[in-house]
Amino acid sequence: GQHRTEEFRKVNVLMKVPALRDGSFTLAESIAILLYLARKFKTPDHWYPSDLQKRARVDEYLSWQHVNIRGKGSKLFLTKVLLPLLTGQPLPPEKLEGVTEELNVVLKQFEEKFLQDKPFIAGSEISLADLVALVELMQPVGAGYNLFEERPKLAAWRRRVEEAVGKQLFQEAHEGILNAKSLTADKIAPELLEHFKHQLLKQ
Repeated sequence: GQHRTEEFRKVNVLMKVPALRDGSFTLAESIAILLYLARKFKTPDHWYPSDLQKRARVDEYLSWQHVNIRGKGSKLFLTKVLLPLLTGQPLPPEKLEGVTEELNVVLKQFEEKFLQDKPFIAGSEISLADLVALVELMQPVGAGYNLFEERPKLAAWRRRVEEAVGKQLFQEAHEGILNAKSLTADKIAPELLEHFKHQLLKQ
């Protein structure tokens, strides 16, 4: 709940994470932050390629993913993990089936449109697109839905991304989400509980 404080509001008036403060400069939105960091620190070219068409592939995925992989992956996570926690009721099976099917549709699109037969989204090297994609796909995994299990192409891509990032760093980065099933209501700030309850019960 630290992002709901007045102090955080000075960094991001939207009161959402992530947010960046670099000296007196502040920036919201994860994709904008990633692109800013890649440019500021002149990261290796493969992260955000200088080649026009490779960069366009990264941009294309980053534009598509918000309401697709991110939208459906986080919806499954929130429905499966947070909804029962907030309501104290077991999740109706038909609700879980519905959100799982929505995710499956975009996973198929991801494989056919963005991954195809390439090692990574933009070609032969890892990019920001792969990082963003895998981070979002780990949410359903954290909720107990192993979406890689029956998708060999997706599973092989995940292994390549993990190896490129480093297995230890990958584990550290996803530790919180992979332990989400052990989350209890008392670990969530009361105003956040109310916010989530309101959002989830509308769906």
